[in-house]
Amino acid sequence: MFKDNIVNLRKIHDMTQEDLAEKVGVTRQAVAKWESGETLPDLEKCRLLAETFGVSLDDLANYEPEENLGLDVPPKGKHLFGLVTVGDKGQIVIPAKARKLFDINPGDSLVVLGDEGQGLAIIKSEHFLNLANIIRKVTKK
Repeated sequence: MFKDNIVNLRKIHDMTQEDLAEKVGVTRQAVAKWESGETLPDLEKCRLLAETFGVSLDDLANYEPEENLGLDVPPKGKHLFGLVTVGDKGQIVIPAKARKLFDINPGDSLVVLGDEGQGLAIIKSEHFLNLANIIRKVTKK
């Protein structure tokens, strides 16, 4: 898991072990040992690794591609909550992890936005209305 994430992220970022070692202030041999699972970096080095790759520390340590459609660790702040099925009337169930993270509760109003090139987005109505009011104020000036 951790060692595989380091290898995959390093390759995604087109870095050699030496490049990564230089970024986090260790030797290439230290990176090789992390990638083989022989040793683990200390917490400060883990923080630097996560920062270098633009991922969360939790995802760096715990992300399991097998549980996430085989995809690599997502950038920090980006999430893959899993697949949902569209019901007969177009309804979907928002995964529990997403509801918790975005504080979506029964009875909340959501706005569904669409872009034919990029897809759908769902946002809590109060956030959307706040954003719309900010835009309206800026454009009036």
